[in-house]
Amino acid sequence: MSFSSGSTPPERFTRRLGQLVGIETPSGRARGLNDAYDLLETWAGGALGRPERIVSDGVPHLYWGGADPSVPKSRRVLLLGHADTVWPLGTLAENPFEVSGARATGPGVFDMKAGLVLAFEALALAGDVSHVSVVVSGDEECGSITSRALVEEAAAACGAVLVLEPSEGGALKTARKGVAQYRLGVNGRAAHAGLEPHNGVNALVELAHQVLTIRDLADRDRGTTVTPTVGGAGTTTNTVPEQAFVDIDVRAWERAELERVEQELRALRPREPGAELAFQGSVNRGPLERGMSVGLLGSARAVAERLGLAPVTETSVGGGSDGNITASLGVPTLDGLGPDGGGAHARHEWVDLSSVRDRTSLVAGLLADRAP
Repeated sequence: MSFSSGSTPPERFTRRLGQLVGIETPSGRARGLNDAYDLLETWAGGALGRPERIVSDGVPHLYWGGADPSVPKSRRVLLLGHADTVWPLGTLAENPFEVSGARATGPGVFDMKAGLVLAFEALALAGDVSHVSVVVSGDEECGSITSRALVEEAAAACGAVLVLEPSEGGALKTARKGVAQYRLGVNGRAAHAGLEPHNGVNALVELAHQVLTIRDLADRDRGTTVTPTVGGAGTTTNTVPEQAFVDIDVRAWERAELERVEQELRALRPREPGAELAFQGSVNRGPLERGMSVGLLGSARAVAERLGLAPVTETSVGGGSDGNITASLGVPTLDGLGPDGGGAHARHEWVDLSSVRDRTSLVAGLLADRAP
């Protein structure tokens, strides 16, 4: 199975990609997301049945959950993607969709609107899709807070999840670090910085002690990163800061490492007399461990060989996706099935249109292999 004379041409992919990128979809923006979902519904036609718009806390998500219930769960497949981007409203005017040779650029083109277009091209190529469900979420870029329950429900009903996030240099993503996010707050006591600083409890000084301790919780040998990212303190230049905070990004290949770091963060104690610490946050996404991908990776390699495509390679990455969520449920998950390109979350993000033919054939082949 592959593109051939009379099958879906790449020109249609490029046209559809321009249409989708031309709809601005910042995370959670209902109007843009719904406009994008309208477009996706027209591409799907009736092949997947009638989709649902699932709205959670005002954020819409799109779900085709009509896989034939007579199909064994082990053969059902969930195609997973997101329509939201990191780009604020108005970015398109400054950075419109453009194509130069085989290179397409524009806000969200790589992460991950090209993957969504590819998903629907692959569905059209695969033939029987009675065993396929699709979730397109609207808040993946900000942690999947409102879409997590839908993603978990849809994945739990399937035997495999194919994630259309972009490829990494052509390689499929078989492992992703888990992600945890925390905020450490410090409560001190304000005082005049010139008249009586000794009567204050300096929350910023306390925070400085804690930041250095937090940094040292990382474990380079295990690939565990603990990164203080955003911080703040104080109100005026002549006042001892009464409050301070730091946000902390934690990433690890193993769930046990995420748990270790959280335990050590919760065990932090104040160093400055009179200071108090307040801690909040949790694991946002568990790791996508390679063991949850190897079976599907083998299937992808077999499909590629059968279709005469380039050999399938794999990689591990530090960023998280909704594939972390599905793998944490114990559902086999293969990520990075979108087109090749680069520059995720950067103004120069781009997609290699020459990678579309083979990758569409690969995804369609994976779907066809599991058809009842």
